[in-house]
Amino acid sequence: MNGRPGWVFFTSLVILSGFVGLGALMPERLLAWAHLALDFTTLHFGWLYLFATTGFLVFCVAVAMSNYGRIRLGADGEAPEFLYPAWLGMIFSAGMGVGLVFWAVAEPMSHFMQPPFDSAPARTPEAASLAMRYSLFHWGFHQWANFAVVGLAIAYTRFRLGRPGLISETFRSTLGNRVDGASGNAINILAVVSTVFGVATTLGLGVIQINSGLGAVADVGFGVSQQLAILAGVAIIFLLCSLTPLESGVRYVSDANMILAALLLAFAFFFGPTDFITAAMTNAIGDYFANMVGMSLVMTPYTGDDWVERWTIFYWAWGLSWAPFVGSFIARISRGRTIREFVFGVIGMPVLLSTVWFSTFGGAALYFELFQGAQLAEAVSAEISSGLFATLEYLPWSEFISLLMLVLIVLFVITSANSATFVLGMFTSRGVLTPKRWSRLTWGLVQVLVAGVLLLSGGLAALQNISILAAFPFMILMIFMAVALLKSLRNELRQYELREAMTQERIRRLLDESDQLGRSADEVTGADQQVPDAGQEPSLQGERAG
Repeated sequence: MNGRPGWVFFTSLVILSGFVGLGALMPERLLAWAHLALDFTTLHFGWLYLFATTGFLVFCVAVAMSNYGRIRLGADGEAPEFLYPAWLGMIFSAGMGVGLVFWAVAEPMSHFMQPPFDSAPARTPEAASLAMRYSLFHWGFHQWANFAVVGLAIAYTRFRLGRPGLISETFRSTLGNRVDGASGNAINILAVVSTVFGVATTLGLGVIQINSGLGAVADVGFGVSQQLAILAGVAIIFLLCSLTPLESGVRYVSDANMILAALLLAFAFFFGPTDFITAAMTNAIGDYFANMVGMSLVMTPYTGDDWVERWTIFYWAWGLSWAPFVGSFIARISRGRTIREFVFGVIGMPVLLSTVWFSTFGGAALYFELFQGAQLAEAVSAEISSGLFATLEYLPWSEFISLLMLVLIVLFVITSANSATFVLGMFTSRGVLTPKRWSRLTWGLVQVLVAGVLLLSGGLAALQNISILAAFPFMILMIFMAVALLKSLRNELRQYELREAMTQERIRRLLDESDQLGRSADEVTGADQQVPDAGQEPSLQGERAG
């Protein structure tokens, strides 16, 4: 694998360049086409997003709990490449760091104002309880299961089987050598395009959130021109970071992310309404587990309500479009871990952290709204990204805390974009673990341009629409990827059982041969014992004489 660009690199670049050109020249028309395609997809295939994501969660848990869970993603006995805290920090930062900050207050307050399916009166305690339940659901196990499926398939293929870290290689057990030709190229191109749109969505959300933070801290105006300027500034930083090695680039920035996020979380928890937060979190966790199946597969065929499409399907699609990027990045840093450790690490600890994060900031916002008349709902309704900073105003030292939160958002954006440049470079350089610098720079610029076009074409609505559309074809691929991974695991387990059976057979044969030798020795010994000795001769002769 020499890492030279090929069909995947150039074809992906042409497709995305065409999208950027169309969006720059005709942003309104692009948004209208996206709406039409979105309506068609959600109307006819919305159910598939729900079934597929739920299926991925069941698949991950079943694999981890089975005998396959003992298989190591690497050589037998190989130690993990990164320590657990560093591994978790990189997963969390590259995963949904920006989204957590953006939606921590925005989503609970949105559900508080417009409860799901109108199942409770707006702005009531019942609406607040529903808001927290669905916020935990949307950022819980289902979301991270998307990442775990792709990450597990790539890590197993790369580190266990010794093949390139490409999406197409995960299909070799079902497609055979066809992954080396047009079929494999098509799979990798789709993965690249889906990744770019997914990361561009996150970049756009991060830029919108930074714009709101600058408005709260420095009275900067809120609009597309300011957001494009912020995007350019962030791009310069993360493009420079992308030129550094993974260990000294993403790792240290993600460590800084985790430390700063932990400090801000602890501050909000202890200096906010602590008792209310813990009670709301306990209630939300109980509601989440009690209603998980119903929330996972709910649709509204009798009312025509589009709430599922606007929220649950958007989140699942966003996670699916991120799956090739986050999954590949998690695979890259997970060498040496067992499948069981990988699955429960990826869908376990990040979900716990997400739960605490949403309960702290979302719970505090609901408390201030319900008991102090904070009017945060109006702030979110006017500008959805402003809810977090409006909530921070009710905490001590709000200006300083808002500034630190702004720094955290910037670091999360840099980590996500920087990680994506590595993954896209891997996808388009035949799976090399360390892509060339020019490749990383190229894909960094492409991400920035796509995010800029989406901001021009309609801001948050365009980001949501494109992420849902881009996720659909890759979701279909992921279903077959899970099948291929299961086949590979079964093949390995059968080979292991065959080797064990052969070993046991050899041991049995050796024991049989040993027993035969022992019996032969006994026969020889018995014959020797039947020969009379000198003391017996007279007696025998005497008996005959008598």
